[in-house]
Amino acid sequence: MINVTIANFEAEVIEASMQTPVLVDFWAPWCGPCKVIGPLLEKLETDYAGRFKLVKIDSDQEQQLAAAFGVRSIPTCVLLMNGQPVDGFMGALPEGQIKAFLDKHLPSVETLEAEEAEAEAQDALAEGDLEGALEKLQQAVQAAPDNDDARFDLVKLLLELGQDDDAKVAFAPVIAKAAGVRRLDSLQRWMAARDALAGVADPDARAAELQAAIAANKRDFDARFALAQLLMAYGQWTAAMDELLEILMRDKAWNEDLARKTFIAILDVIEPPKPKVAEGQVPPEDPTVATYRRRLSSVVLS
Repeated sequence: MINVTIANFEAEVIEASMQTPVLVDFWAPWCGPCKVIGPLLEKLETDYAGRFKLVKIDSDQEQQLAAAFGVRSIPTCVLLMNGQPVDGFMGALPEGQIKAFLDKHLPSVETLEAEEAEAEAQDALAEGDLEGALEKLQQAVQAAPDNDDARFDLVKLLLELGQDDDAKVAFAPVIAKAAGVRRLDSLQRWMAARDALAGVADPDARAAELQAAIAANKRDFDARFALAQLLMAYGQWTAAMDELLEILMRDKAWNEDLARKTFIAILDVIEPPKPKVAEGQVPPEDPTVATYRRRLSSVVLS
């Protein structure tokens, strides 16, 4: 619990809420109900173990802040997330009602555990510790099975490690919703390309065969797409996107938009995690992703 004044409000409330939800308790020394709810809020802050931060503002001493939040009676509690008030309540509510209020807005313990494990996995990847990253991502998915970002990263890493069967097992729980979640759909398209490769005895000969078909007929889109899939399976991403662009330049809607959807899938797969930057700054975009995203836009919008 922190006592906040106008001097430290920006740092302790606005900036802090960008990382962790902040519950502001407006109180006054003469307020009887405030003396009841104050210790209860402090207990809950401890019980919730970092899921929210509690700050107290003396509404008599900090009338400017109280007026800014429209406080008309005390105690009044306001929850801020990402620098903005999202909800609040007035009066000395019982513990059960306060917990219901908090649980409605705060990330679950499982979500926080998954986010922490995923962050540790990205750090491990940056250090080249693939096994460590894999273990952390498995922990993240186990903690929060509905965390699609963690599952995307897990399945992607398994595919990069050549563990296709394990990737399919990890992907199975979300296969039913993949069509409606773009990044999951992207993984499914990558796995389909790898499955197509499994039936090719001699990939070099198959590539030569497809290139010959394309040379004979530049509008042989089936051959171009098959070549793009072959290149995807081998991780030759830019070459695969070049083939897909050739299709799009000639027929943007070919085969129910298959070329564009596959192109976007590749962008999703190759886009690296955004680097951490200072607040207010925009993280730089990967140059390859940025270039091919522009090329796609120019072709589709032309």
